[in-house]
Amino acid sequence: MELIKRMVRVINANLNSFLGSAEDPEKVLEQTVMEMQENLLLLRQGVAQAIATQKRTERQAAAAQSTAEEWYRRAQLALQQGNEPLAREALTKRHAYLETATALTNQIQQQNEIVARLKQDTRTLELKIAEAKTKKDMYIARARAAQASYKLQDMLSGVSATSSLSAFDRMEDKVLQLEAQSEAISQLGGDDLEKQFSSLEAAQDVDQELAAMKSHLLDDGKNIQPQKLPPS
Repeated sequence: MELIKRMVRVINANLNSFLGSAEDPEKVLEQTVMEMQENLLLLRQGVAQAIATQKRTERQAAAAQSTAEEWYRRAQLALQQGNEPLAREALTKRHAYLETATALTNQIQQQNEIVARLKQDTRTLELKIAEAKTKKDMYIARARAAQASYKLQDMLSGVSATSSLSAFDRMEDKVLQLEAQSEAISQLGGDDLEKQFSSLEAAQDVDQELAAMKSHLLDDGKNIQPQKLPPS
């Protein structure tokens, strides 16, 4: 018994130490989901910024292309008027804007890939957050159930529970003892009553038998005739 008590004390001490030092599962899960939602917000902001940059680059590319076309028309006009040097300068400007438009178009292609990747990452994170919320609720419920079970088991299997069970054992012994005493008294009382009634019945039988004998003797006396003496 002492060995069991020592084992129970050691187990309880270890569990209490673990619970005291371990992180609260509910707080950890809530914090994790909160951090994931913050990351999702940042990711959405990144997507919005990437799309805004892409739109700006598209406008810049369109403007560069439009300006290149305008310089081409000017070159045509200068050439029509016989001003070849001016036409050459206009074409030079046109080529510069075309290079700019081409570079911006390449940037747009890269930005499209970045936006697509960010959108995919956003959808993936949204699914993970939804899954995390479901698991969070499940794990929190399991953690609460485990804590409640631990408290119950601690109450039932701890040292205090052992003493409580001992108290129940003592009470059971006392109840058994009281029941035995009650049964003994009942048996003793029943024996005395049985003897008294037996005595009364025996006395009644004797009285009845004595009365019957008296009655029989009286009847016999009445039936006996006096004998006559023989003649002398």
